[in-house]
Amino acid sequence: MSEKEGAKKHHEKAEKAETTDAGIKAGNVVLAEYDARIVDSNELYDTTSESVAKENDIFNEKMTYGAQPLIVGKGRLFPGLDESMLKAEIGKEYEVTIPPEKGAGARDPKLVELHPVREFLKQEIEPRVGLEVTVKGKPAYITAVTAGRVRVDFNNKLAGRTLKYKYKIVEKPTKPKEIVKLLLKMAYGSSDGFDIEHEGEDFRIKLAESCKYDQRWMLAKYRLVTDLREVLGAENISFVEEYEKPQKKEPEEKKEEKAEPEAKPEAKPEEKKPEEKTPEEAPKVERAPEELTEEDRKS
Repeated sequence: MSEKEGAKKHHEKAEKAETTDAGIKAGNVVLAEYDARIVDSNELYDTTSESVAKENDIFNEKMTYGAQPLIVGKGRLFPGLDESMLKAEIGKEYEVTIPPEKGAGARDPKLVELHPVREFLKQEIEPRVGLEVTVKGKPAYITAVTAGRVRVDFNNKLAGRTLKYKYKIVEKPTKPKEIVKLLLKMAYGSSDGFDIEHEGEDFRIKLAESCKYDQRWMLAKYRLVTDLREVLGAENISFVEEYEKPQKKEPEEKKEEKAEPEAKPEAKPEEKKPEEKTPEEAPKVERAPEELTEEDRKS
């Protein structure tokens, strides 16, 4: 058995083992539906349901609603949610309450600062409570606006809050190609147009036209490489960019010239010769009376 055949057999065996594994393990990519609320106010701050988002006035037209891909057990989720999902069964609904220490952490008062209003006005920003801003290169949000002063909080908005998640894991893909598509969606926002090939731990991804000139792809690519290594144990990862030479198009004028047959010159009508008149037909020339001869007068 050649090395290539051995790798293929090992890959098929691994895929078969994955298919029979129905439990959720650390590093698994799952598709989940969920609603997330802040317990003390019952405020909905995240959901995968378009109708629920509209009902609670948090609908985002840029958001793609429906089951979302998540990486479980690798520190990508709040610790309390990670722990719950690692015990969950596919297709079953769960509800979990997450205290601050297992959520976004405790709120740090040192991360609250006061800034002059003029700093925002110079940037043509009208400060208001709840507005998300960037101050000194760091994301923050405004919690209060007073005369000449703006209170800015650099804490996570959910810091110090008890959270409640109602969720259901609807699917756990097991085929590498399906998982790569979900990782692409997480890293870049879409997997449309990408062509994926793999053999064992080697992955070859042909890039979609949409990302060849997209600045966001440069950042997404490094995140994708990290996820492929962590989730699928990828070793060699190659990205293929193809640029086809555009076909030269003939000018429309030339096409029309080729399409239309050359017009034949119209036959000139034969010139008619003036008919010769017989002497009989020749008109008589009238003469003045004084020009008439004697014989003319008799006739």
